[in-house]
Amino acid sequence: MPIAVLWYLLPSLASTSFLLIVPILILLVLFSSRCFSLMHDCGHLSLFRTQYLNHIIGFMLGVINAIPQHPWSRGHAYHHRHNGNWDLYRGPSALITSEQYDNYNNLQKFSYRLLRHPLMLLPGGFFYLIIKPRLALVLGSFDFLIDSFRHVGKNGFSKWNLLISNHRSRNWYTASEFWHILGNNICVVALWLAMGSWLGLGLFWGSYSIVMTLSAAIMITFFFVQHNFEGSYAHTTEGWDSFEGDINGSSFLKLNPIFNWFSADIGYHNVHHLCEGIPNYNLRACHEANAELLKNVKVLRLSNIPECFKLILWNRDLKALVAIP
Repeated sequence: MPIAVLWYLLPSLASTSFLLIVPILILLVLFSSRCFSLMHDCGHLSLFRTQYLNHIIGFMLGVINAIPQHPWSRGHAYHHRHNGNWDLYRGPSALITSEQYDNYNNLQKFSYRLLRHPLMLLPGGFFYLIIKPRLALVLGSFDFLIDSFRHVGKNGFSKWNLLISNHRSRNWYTASEFWHILGNNICVVALWLAMGSWLGLGLFWGSYSIVMTLSAAIMITFFFVQHNFEGSYAHTTEGWDSFEGDINGSSFLKLNPIFNWFSADIGYHNVHHLCEGIPNYNLRACHEANAELLKNVKVLRLSNIPECFKLILWNRDLKALVAIP
């Protein structure tokens, strides 16, 4: 696996010159981004023909990306079911309405703008992959512990099956999500300990933090701009149309062949939303075969990304994404 080879080369190059590890880190960022996109395909059961392979490889890719694949994919599936219905799904940045923003005080407005500034992708990317999945396990386990004490106080040490079946956590929705979060955390932390012991804590965490932060920032950016763009379908629940949400609420992010490969053709997001079962390696062919039908789809380029990041409010009356005045 290319990622394993790159990590193997890292210590020998670092001992020669720290400048030599820069291209290694760049490649690790790109390969990690590809792994995240392939993990996304596994969640849609589209990367392989069998459900078993999608689950197994998806879990492994989740370990590489330090994020539990199954819970992430369940949340992502919700986005697919409601794309373009901004009453139900406000995007990865959890945007608010123009009316809500107008009712904020100055401090709240400043905080809202700050947290959605493009530079926040860096600390946000670090938190998203390295801290959040670990925090979810700790907080969710604490919730379960509190629930257990309440259960014992009410029922004694009986009816534990009811405790498990009735427990609800803010950090996972089903028992299967819990087991994936637990399994992912065990594997990821074990990998961290092994890598830190082999490379040394300084070299490992310095390199790993850069790779995870940048790869997360890249993929969050791609997912963000593929729905947050001028003219994107941003409807209310009343009158919402799922086909309109897919075709006019998803963009075609035009990338060069290198970026297309490292992102597993996620730029063809319009086609992906029309049929999530299409594997990434067929998205381009489907797009080209239906070019006439897709001629009015929003086309974005990397140069358009800064403009997309300005659209951080949803105007419910206009049913449109707008910038802060």
